[in-house]
Amino acid sequence: MRLHQSHTVLFDLDGTIIRSRDGIVESIHAVLRDLGHEPDLSMDLTWVVGPPLEELIGHILAHYGDDRVHEAMALYRKHYESGGMHKSPVFEHMREVIETLSAEGVRLFVATSKPRYLARKILHMRGLVQYFDGLSGAREDESGAEKPELIAAVLREYAVNREDALMIGDRRFDISGAHANHVRALGVLWGYGTREELVQAGADALVSQPAELLAAIRQQFAAAEAHPHT
Repeated sequence: MRLHQSHTVLFDLDGTIIRSRDGIVESIHAVLRDLGHEPDLSMDLTWVVGPPLEELIGHILAHYGDDRVHEAMALYRKHYESGGMHKSPVFEHMREVIETLSAEGVRLFVATSKPRYLARKILHMRGLVQYFDGLSGAREDESGAEKPELIAAVLREYAVNREDALMIGDRRFDISGAHANHVRALGVLWGYGTREELVQAGADALVSQPAELLAAIRQQFAAAEAHPHT
């Protein structure tokens, strides 16, 4: 089916549009050193992309018996903005997907747990910001980072019909956040969530690689017209 301006696609940012884990892990290690800890390189950090920052930092600091969460969050912002965010390339084919959707008139949004100003900086740096009608992200102090609320804000502020909307993301937060708003959700497998995680979260479909995403989006909108969510 051909898409059009009544259709709306919401994208997660990290692990969906950009490959961001290396920059995030590097920034976390810098924070730990600032706090006097030698990073434990055996610690599994494959999960770090997706959760709100306070939850992420709190979990990591607990491993070191440290509770300086807010100090660590401030340090993380400094390190990420000065270094980590510049190591976030766009996944191959994602630029073409976004350009094609925009050219067909689809309204595009980003819903990310990152602060909104930071998401805008990254999209501008990667030459993508002009394709998006809006960004829904956390506040500068990292509050308001939960996906259900971020998605709800787009639906409310831009008068989006949830039956004509689709969320795309790589973690369970994206899927559950969409379904909390009765919006369909595609799980993508090139990011940082596992197939099992996305299946358990109830993704409406899974997409293996960005080159397959446009077809999957068309299929989801066709399915939505035939079988609306209740």
